Amino acid sequence: MDATQLRDVQGPLKKQYRDDPGSAVVTLHADGELDGTGVACRVRTATALAEAGLHPATGGDGTQLCSGDMLLEALVACAGVTLRAVATSMGLEVSGTVRAEGDLDFRGTLGVDKEAPVGFRDVRLSFALDTTADEEQVASLVKLTERYCVVLQTIKGNPHTEVAVTTAG
Repeated sequence: MDATQLRDVQGPLKKQYRDDPGSAVVTLHADGELDGTGVACRVRTATALAEAGLHPATGGDGTQLCSGDMLLEALVACAGVTLRAVATSMGLEVSGTVRAEGDLDFRGTLGVDKEAPVGFRDVRLSFALDTTADEEQVASLVKLTERYCVVLQTIKGNPHTEVAVTTAG
């Protein structure tokens, strides 16, 4: 897809969202299944069924996905797609890699130390880019990628989150 094709696809959507801001609010969802066997959760993705389980640092055997890894993978995917869209829009040829790392203290997750945080305490996102763009263009590319990456902004923004439960039986 080139810049013209991207504008052709996104143009009508941008107009619609300007004219009707409410139509821009879309609720995304993910569903999981707790089947009662093992310490796992099956998550249906758009193309497959993924099974998440315990990380080896919490007693897992490493055969199931770790939800912490999945969070970092979502960050990499979103940042990569966003960077490619911004690069396309700017008319820049860019390839390379995206990496996310996060530091966890598993004492918090396992309840070993109530002072230890549960969750990532530090997250790092990096790009190794192959491009002929100049320094100013790359700076703009990264700035816009950071601004428009949904997952990155969600992590940085600490959104209001609710937990609900219903029971049957």
